[in-house]
Amino acid sequence: MSLDNANLLEKGYWEPAKSEPERTLARAKRRVLELVRPSNASKTALQNSKANRTAYLDGLRGFAALLVYLGHHQLWAHDALKADRILENAYGYDNQYYFACLPVVRMFFSGGHFAVTVFFVLSGYVLSCKPLTMIHAGEYMRLGDNLASALFRRWLRLHIPVICTTFCYMTSWHVFGYTADPLPYSTYLEDLWNWYVEFKNFSFIFTTGGKPWFSYNFHVWSIPIEFKGSILIYTALLALSRCTRNARLWCELGLILYFMYIVDGWFCSVFMSGMLLGDLDLLAASDNLPHLFSNLARFKSFIFYTLFVVGLYLGGVPSFSADINYLRESPGWGLLSLLKPQAVYDYKWFYLFWAATFVVASIQHIPRLKGFFETRFNQYLGRISFAFYLVHGPILCSLGDRIYAAAGWIKESQITTIPGWIDLVPLPKIGPFGLELSFLLPQLILLPVTLWVAEVATSLIDEPSVLFSQWLYLKTLSLVSRP
Repeated sequence: MSLDNANLLEKGYWEPAKSEPERTLARAKRRVLELVRPSNASKTALQNSKANRTAYLDGLRGFAALLVYLGHHQLWAHDALKADRILENAYGYDNQYYFACLPVVRMFFSGGHFAVTVFFVLSGYVLSCKPLTMIHAGEYMRLGDNLASALFRRWLRLHIPVICTTFCYMTSWHVFGYTADPLPYSTYLEDLWNWYVEFKNFSFIFTTGGKPWFSYNFHVWSIPIEFKGSILIYTALLALSRCTRNARLWCELGLILYFMYIVDGWFCSVFMSGMLLGDLDLLAASDNLPHLFSNLARFKSFIFYTLFVVGLYLGGVPSFSADINYLRESPGWGLLSLLKPQAVYDYKWFYLFWAATFVVASIQHIPRLKGFFETRFNQYLGRISFAFYLVHGPILCSLGDRIYAAAGWIKESQITTIPGWIDLVPLPKIGPFGLELSFLLPQLILLPVTLWVAEVATSLIDEPSVLFSQWLYLKTLSLVSRP
């Protein structure tokens, strides 16, 4: 046999021809395998992805989603020990000294609110980046088209994944016949109606009453805030689009101060902070920053390293109570408590605003830190971050509840809902608080399962929702408006 023929055999070109049904079945099998196989299990996964200028922001978003996951699992597993009284207090408060409460360290145990604030800063940055590029170039017609498209698609992009994930979660209770949190209604139709009523109220951001939670996934409380912040960014971009560079920057800063110090609009300040950072970064890239920043250039490394350290400290603000007197009594926070503006009701958001702003602003100027967020794992987390955020709660309330109960982490509700799982495989609670062996070993199951479900949700729900919103917008355009 010739060498050419041998190569043909090795490549499989001499295999018998398949019929059309066989080829269709083979394609379907490949598609299913692509959906259910974790992407990082492939040797070629992510190898061809090239880091762009803002790739570190994707990694930061993914890492922040992981902090949310860790914080919720800590509180859930340690519920009987009143974990919130420990993890959300300062180190040394009431003579309690836990490793998990040390400054900076506490981020990995109770950094959920800090992570959400980082999400909001990143949203303000990313949502405004492309429109600001057009503003800098004076391309106002393109700016109008961009903002029209973005505003049309934003509600759909945020809420379709919430609709799909909560609907699947609620439906699974009745399909598989298990209890979860919240407790299912007696019939599927009752749950379906209650799910619809709750969601329609939850998704209307201008509501003036009712509860702010969606009981089918409490962790999505941030989605309406995300949509409000998006509207603020699009409005500010349009309103400031014709301003001079300095006037625009002063207005952005003025809005931040107004929302934080004059009225209780902390989340608006957080989004506007992201927009201001994006504006400054684009100006720096074109060497068009105001002279003030040029004068500080020689101190850049010192400034950003300092901001990063201060941001990490402020990000661990004690948040067990919203009473400012409680913060004044917390070790290490007495003097800092004097900085809280009168307008802010829940003081933690004031400190978290500065923490998230400082951290996001400084990362790109600290090479090793920026490189960390550009690593393969953090980029992977960034790609699935939205779905990871949406599915980690339902998995925790169902599978996680059972695994923690089996490992010996008992909650009062489990006695009536899942008594058969209690102490099924009790594990030793050796180790410091939050790092017990009986907490860490369940993560060998829960974290991979959550990541895998997030991947599937990204492929089946999150990414298609983006494409659907784009398709729908294009379908609504007149012929003269279509690109």
